[in-house]
Amino acid sequence: MVLQQKATVTLWGWCDPQEKVKIRSSWDTTTYRTTGSWAAKWSIQIPTPAAGGPYTISIEGNNSIVLEDVMIGEVWVCSGQSNMEMNVNWGLPYQDEVAKATNTRIHFFQVPKTTSGYPQEDVKAKWVVCNPEDMKNFSAAGYFFGKKLEERLDVPIGLISSNWGGTPAETWTPAELVENDTTLKSAATKLKVANGWPVTPGFAYNAMIYPITNYAIAGTIWYQGESNVGTADSYTRLFTTMIGSWRKAWQKDFPFYFAQIAPFAGYGDNSSSAFLREAQTKTLALQKTGMVLTGDLVDNVNDIHPKMKKEVGERLADLVLAETYGQNNMDYKIPMYKDMKIEKGKIRVSFNNAEKGLVSKGPLTTFYIAGEDRNFVPANVKIEGSSVLVWSKNVPQPVAVRYGFQNSQLLNLYNKEGVPVNLFRTDDWPVQVSLNKK
Repeated sequence: MVLQQKATVTLWGWCDPQEKVKIRSSWDTTTYRTTGSWAAKWSIQIPTPAAGGPYTISIEGNNSIVLEDVMIGEVWVCSGQSNMEMNVNWGLPYQDEVAKATNTRIHFFQVPKTTSGYPQEDVKAKWVVCNPEDMKNFSAAGYFFGKKLEERLDVPIGLISSNWGGTPAETWTPAELVENDTTLKSAATKLKVANGWPVTPGFAYNAMIYPITNYAIAGTIWYQGESNVGTADSYTRLFTTMIGSWRKAWQKDFPFYFAQIAPFAGYGDNSSSAFLREAQTKTLALQKTGMVLTGDLVDNVNDIHPKMKKEVGERLADLVLAETYGQNNMDYKIPMYKDMKIEKGKIRVSFNNAEKGLVSKGPLTTFYIAGEDRNFVPANVKIEGSSVLVWSKNVPQPVAVRYGFQNSQLLNLYNKEGVPVNLFRTDDWPVQVSLNKK
């Protein structure tokens, strides 16, 4: 296994009532002692040193257990739905990476797909050292995230994969938090029952998250949202509730970083998923959260599973390296909409995190402009430093601009550091307003 470095970690298990339990580790000369409870359980907290290993941990009671190959380093949970679950065996183009995937400083813990109506104490999984065969079955985004952390931090990395394709965020959230919130409960009733995954609030959380909440972690990366596109108007509330519940269960305000869902033509209404991406962006108001974009990492807009998972994992790693580990790297901050000004029949849009200027990769065809009639039409765009000037001869008196606000629109406006500009809208009109494709 990998234990979180320089932390107080919990070791726990089952025993006879009142059984005396002793714990020793090879990194420490201390003998830790505890006594089994009336419920036939034991638990103890012990400190861990700085990164290193391998070590051993011996546990002695009425029997003896020795845990071997215990590494001390950084532990991250990788969770979400299919785009986090997606691995090389799904047809990803990483066979060259598979061949060189043996790494004794990266360890995997793969939580099996399981559901429960009640929080569970145990999960049937085990730690394995990174090897080509297990790498092929592990989250690709998670693996490349961990690989870059191991290279840059030079410490062992433990990756806990707990994901399930198709699952909405409700099933990863404690049921009572959904059921006791009128807005969230109403949205949950709109979820369509599926044959391949749970949609019931709490069912994945109880069986796939709760059992690991005693395990000390550095933080979480997350890639989910596709199954909540139909209820985008309540997703920010749901997502922040879910994050808060996980932090409460771990008793730690750990950093939570996530990937924005990618463009996909098959969502239905031509701008429905844009509102989900907007809802994800609003989640950044929650402390210790961060987001990476995937809107320029799509090989086929008709496939809900883009194959460029290495890039997604590495973007998440860059974010974590900067925000959590303090490595100076200014190339990760997303340019965000700042403000707009109307200038003689045109609208100037300015951005944060674009101080050195903006560049495009190809024609900027994903800008739309509208007047008071709220009819959005394709716009002309000119980059001017860290702002863009937007206009259309068909909208002589413009009032609003949208960028990247259709399901299948790719992002191709970047800051000079190479980070794509997030989608945005300058209006706050109802979600029902759609873009005119003509």
